[in-house]
Amino acid sequence: MAIFPTFPDLSGKVALIMGIGQTQIPDSKIWGNGAAIARALCANGVLVFGCDISLSAAEFTASRLHAEGGTCDVMTANVTSISDVQKVVDAVMAKYGRIDILINNVGMTAPGSPSTMKEEVWDAQIDLNLKSVYLGCHIVLPIMEKQGSGVVINNASIAGVSYIGKHQIAYASAKAAIIHFTRVTAVMYAPKGIRMNCVVPGLMYTPLVENLGKSNREEDREVFRKITQHNVPLGRMGEAEDVANTALFLASQAAKYITGQPLIVDGGITSQTGTGM
Repeated sequence: MAIFPTFPDLSGKVALIMGIGQTQIPDSKIWGNGAAIARALCANGVLVFGCDISLSAAEFTASRLHAEGGTCDVMTANVTSISDVQKVVDAVMAKYGRIDILINNVGMTAPGSPSTMKEEVWDAQIDLNLKSVYLGCHIVLPIMEKQGSGVVINNASIAGVSYIGKHQIAYASAKAAIIHFTRVTAVMYAPKGIRMNCVVPGLMYTPLVENLGKSNREEDREVFRKITQHNVPLGRMGEAEDVANTALFLASQAAKYITGQPLIVDGGITSQTGTGM
């Protein structure tokens, strides 16, 4: 069992995680970003409620958390649908009566440049990566405002900070927008006792990446090779626990004077010029 930092103030808090599911790979011990965040919160006594487009993926995460003694309820939801997001929030409120922590973790990339990406792919990418953050905040922020407290953590990407060598224009644009959305919204809601920050992960070895390496398709294995043959200054890809520990810190009172900030977790890759060490 992973050992996470302990923040006693988190015990008994209620967290809603949008995008808690992960790919189930036989014999794998790897955790996805959302699942790892849930794991870190559960380890600190947080009552977790999560949703995912795939109920089986969400239930897999919940089963792993229950095995470690965590408290986690899950349900299915399309986070680009306001009615689905409302149903999830209603379910959390019916069970716990409050939401102390909101994690907007949903995201997925699609290849394409401005000239090659089809309009429908662009729209779907913006909906999934950016609109989902807006919808979560749109429905949960009024609840936090009424409570007079709350923490929101949005999951961005270094693709929203700089070009990382992949033609993924919609994903990169959406992640850049999430960083600015976080800054602006944090200022709006700071007087209401609500903090909002975002985690900006770099190259993370998640189940999605692991699955590419085990694929029968040569195209997938080539993507795996490109991802894992990196030039990260720390010499390794990150792990979901690195993202989870960052979110855990930002959710806690240890970060009580931090709001509106993107916290980059990338092993130093965005701090180099690309010309070599």
